[in-house]
Amino acid sequence: MYYIKKQLEVSGCHQLHLSYSSKCTNLHGHNWIITVFCKSRELNADGMVVDFTAIKEKIHGYLDHGNFNELLPFNPTAENIAKWVCDQVPCCYRVEVQESAGNVAIYEVDE
Repeated sequence: MYYIKKQLEVSGCHQLHLSYSSKCTNLHGHNWIITVFCKSRELNADGMVVDFTAIKEKIHGYLDHGNFNELLPFNPTAENIAKWVCDQVPCCYRVEVQESAGNVAIYEVDE
């Protein structure tokens, strides 16, 4: 099995739609640290699991300096963002989304 990990820093803002009172319902920004984990039993024709640049273009290229409420079709919690990232990248099995120091959401494909 081959494994790769790609870490991205993405600047972006969001506001959460919550069932309780929270300052996070106000528009605010983070420098998100998104870590993408991929695996494959076989390498592609170029000798890779997934090209690191392709991951960066797909995630960073789409989200960076954007309003996540406008870019994503769901309430942009760190948990929902982690699942969305995983769905965008071939061979991805785990994503970690850190929105601030000490606050990390993890999505992992249940095999």
